[in-house]
Amino acid sequence: MKKLPILLIAVISLYSCGGKDQSVAEIISEQNLEAIRAKKNEITTQQKLIDAQLKSLDSAIAILGNEEKLPLVNTLTAKKEVFNHYLELQGDVSTKQNVLIYPEMAGTLQRVHVKEGDRVSRGQVLATIDDGGLSSQLNQLKTQASLAKTTFERQERLWNQNIGSEIQYLQAKTNYEAAENMVSQAESQLGKSTIRAPFSGIIDDVIKDQGTVVAPGQGSEVFRIVNLSDMYIEVEVPEAYIGNVTKGKEALVYFPVLGDSIVTKIRETGNFINPANRSFEAEIPVPNKEGKIKPNLTAKVNINDYTSEDAILIPTSIISENAEGEQYVFVADEASAEGESIVKRTIITTGKTQGAEIEVLTGLNDGDHIIKEGARSVKDGQKVKIKK
Repeated sequence: MKKLPILLIAVISLYSCGGKDQSVAEIISEQNLEAIRAKKNEITTQQKLIDAQLKSLDSAIAILGNEEKLPLVNTLTAKKEVFNHYLELQGDVSTKQNVLIYPEMAGTLQRVHVKEGDRVSRGQVLATIDDGGLSSQLNQLKTQASLAKTTFERQERLWNQNIGSEIQYLQAKTNYEAAENMVSQAESQLGKSTIRAPFSGIIDDVIKDQGTVVAPGQGSEVFRIVNLSDMYIEVEVPEAYIGNVTKGKEALVYFPVLGDSIVTKIRETGNFINPANRSFEAEIPVPNKEGKIKPNLTAKVNINDYTSEDAILIPTSIISENAEGEQYVFVADEASAEGESIVKRTIITTGKTQGAEIEVLTGLNDGDHIIKEGARSVKDGQKVKIKK
């Protein structure tokens, strides 16, 4: 501290001695460019010398006066925790029970028994087609079959009493069986005039109106029926994850349009790698109790492909990299009573990233104090002050 007055005296003396020289105003008044430039250079040199000396004095004052300014940092404590990594994929909702219903026979759509939005059960009658007289033909065939049955039964009783020829018996039996087959065929054909629900679901669309002439084949769809209770999502998983994405793995499904998410599990994985994109399919069931989820709805699927029970996680933002490509963080020693500590650069190896955090595989231990705020401004071995 005693050196400061001495320096000030030296500076004053320097300027006093400089008084013997011409003043700045005098040199400017002479209009001599060379003299003006020389005077400017002289003053600039003196100013730099004084600035350097003042800086040295400030550092000495800080050290002697115990006023050293330490970098202020914040730390986080490393701790082991469960880490679940999720593979993010995208898929569309599907259902195996989303079909168009076609007529099985040609004719006029005589009556439509349901409307759009109706819930129907499997086997329920949806519509009837004009049978074109098949019901009358069936009644006639049933009458003929009844006569053939009576004839056969009488002939059979006679045959059992050894009355009549075998040819008569066989002929009556054949006529009866043929009549029964004709009745069965007619009933089957007449049954095609009734359109029934192939499974329980909702009538999504009534395509043909009552009175329309329909026939089997493309373009004659009558209804679309959908079952929303058995929905699923199929996603294409890169082959690199074939060992981690397996049946029973947890999956988080998010529907951006609905703003809703559900937790489910993989129901099935494919046994074939698509050579076009090197991926396999995974099927994920989607519960739909409220009926809000519809076929072809876009969904984001996060599949749990990796789990660690004792992982150390740190923010990716505090990791730096040296010239050799090694990743490192700064770890602080136990702080003193004044909150001061020495930092040490620690090389780490990292694993999978989830969001803004990354798993540290080696380099850190449970309980380490890692520099968080201020990590970019400290150096290895530097003394720092830790925020409380």
